[in-house]
Amino acid sequence: MKEATGKLMQMQVDAFAEVLGSDAPAPGGGSAAALAGVLGAALVSMVCALTQGKEKFKDSEELVQTVQAEATQLRLTLAGAVDQDTAAFEKVSAAFGMPKGTEEEKQRRSQAIQDGLIACIESPLGIMRCGLDVLKLAERLQGRYNSSCASDLGVGVLLVRAGVQGAWLNVKINLGSLKDREKAASYEEEARGILEEAAAIAETSCRAVEAIL
Repeated sequence: MKEATGKLMQMQVDAFAEVLGSDAPAPGGGSAAALAGVLGAALVSMVCALTQGKEKFKDSEELVQTVQAEATQLRLTLAGAVDQDTAAFEKVSAAFGMPKGTEEEKQRRSQAIQDGLIACIESPLGIMRCGLDVLKLAERLQGRYNSSCASDLGVGVLLVRAGVQGAWLNVKINLGSLKDREKAASYEEEARGILEEAAAIAETSCRAVEAIL
């Protein structure tokens, strides 16, 4: 079985794609969702870079500088999540492999599994939060950026939306196994709220982009 070595974000694109497409259980959908967010945030930053310094958009200069700085920070956070999500999966996977011969071992194993599940929920939930913030940045740019980059902004929005929705699936798949049902309900409520808001912003942003093209 192939395994990823080192930090995923330091791998070449083709190497990352190869390990993603192998029989290795990680990296998987969660890391891919985070990477979609990375690419989307990078495109938002690119649009800002191609708007700055243009006389036609001088009234937007301060806004695009702010958006670019925030998009860059979110990109870096999402890049960290690519590895974080794989680490969370490996944590819960290791917990399932713990010994369970005695009652004490069973209890330790059960607690480790629950801790691992929480990590496997909180990692994609963090991706969702960052993705929503990136979409809000793209929304702020509407009507204030270099329109020759409209398709780039649109692709960025679509990538981030995919990342948010993909991260949601990775939250959802782990909720049912969490014994703390109150915590599970809280996670689900927040995640569903982010999902709905992200979808609405992405839809509006894509319509605005298509109107320019």
